[in-house]
Amino acid sequence: MANDAQDLPRVAGNGLLDRRLFMRTLALGAVGTATAGVSLADPVSKGQPEWMLAPGATTEDYGTPSHYEMARTRRWTVPPAGQTATGRSIVAFTPHHQLHGTLTPNGLHFEVNHHGIPDIDPDQHELIIHGMVRQPIKFNVAALANYPTETHNYFLECSGNSGRLWADKPTPANLDITHGLLSGSEWTGVPLATLLDEAGLQPGAKWIIAEGADSGSVSRSVPMDKAMGDAMIALYQNGERLRPGQGYPMRLFNPGFEGNTSIKWVRSIRVTDRPAMTRFETRTYTDLMPDGKALQFSLGMDVKSVITRPSNSTVLPKKGVYEVTGIAWSGNGRITRVEVSADGGVTWADAALQGPVLPIMLTRFRIPWQWDGGPAVLQSRAYDEAGRIQPSRADLIAARGTHGNYHFNGIHSWGVGEDGGIAHVYA
Repeated sequence: MANDAQDLPRVAGNGLLDRRLFMRTLALGAVGTATAGVSLADPVSKGQPEWMLAPGATTEDYGTPSHYEMARTRRWTVPPAGQTATGRSIVAFTPHHQLHGTLTPNGLHFEVNHHGIPDIDPDQHELIIHGMVRQPIKFNVAALANYPTETHNYFLECSGNSGRLWADKPTPANLDITHGLLSGSEWTGVPLATLLDEAGLQPGAKWIIAEGADSGSVSRSVPMDKAMGDAMIALYQNGERLRPGQGYPMRLFNPGFEGNTSIKWVRSIRVTDRPAMTRFETRTYTDLMPDGKALQFSLGMDVKSVITRPSNSTVLPKKGVYEVTGIAWSGNGRITRVEVSADGGVTWADAALQGPVLPIMLTRFRIPWQWDGGPAVLQSRAYDEAGRIQPSRADLIAARGTHGNYHFNGIHSWGVGEDGGIAHVYA
């Protein structure tokens, strides 16, 4: 094991190694990695395990993960204080520290449900497009099935994701709580522009007001250029019908916009000449600025990244070479570059991007790092094709203050101690 080797190709301070190291040398055994649970194999004929001694279980009608994974890979679900898990508002976080790749399994996709999950009969649900149109039109699920659909991979992020990082002191919460209101999926649906064209927009139509069929009739205003751009009425997620917590049987999906605008269980789209100023765009989902004024309709999600492994859900067991990996995303388009630092931003090195790199979708990055057992601060910094760069937390605070709850996209820092423990830190 070459954990003490000093001739590995370092590209930045505190042990960051060339991003091509694993591809070039790991298969040849030239790099010793700090891997647990590896031993020399016994002959395959010795001591057959019990699952090889008798036929196994039958196939399920609807496949589920292995029961060994159910306790190991799960979302944190948090009802508000004083309510049970079946209460009105429930928040569920995606466990990114347990996932690989960029697609989130449907059962682990994050949820923010303000009024619970309605049990909607798809045969009775309808969507009406009305307001400033030549001809109001009503669609049920069967009617939408006759329209051409599009399929795209997109991330969805609540603008409150990472909101705990506005606080004056670093939070002890795990990665899923701080960054888990974010998921990536393959979405299939009918372009909203197709339906609006059929209804016929009247002159002066500049906004749509989308309303859900939940008990609170959650509503949001969306600019017309978005509605006529890449917005869709989504029917499928990752190849299957939307699940109830994701808006079954249909939802509005606005790629790259804050998650609350992608109205679930959508039942009404009213075309107007102005925003509705609903509760979710006045009382909440606004950005309080240092001068006390609130920024409204800051709808796009900016460039952002986070290291998912190692994170504060683990402890580094010993010195050695580790893979630092994470995800980057931007509502402005593709991620073009991710840099990683192991010395709190003093020096940076380019990470490898795992393809395909898609617009408005999670992008995984990777870089090897040799930990020498001393303190370290791991950070990632993302760039997008619109020319935006993920800001430092200090720069973001200087521009926005600390009174906001939404749209935190500052550089995130993991502090690694000499004992291998990892915690949120500000650097």
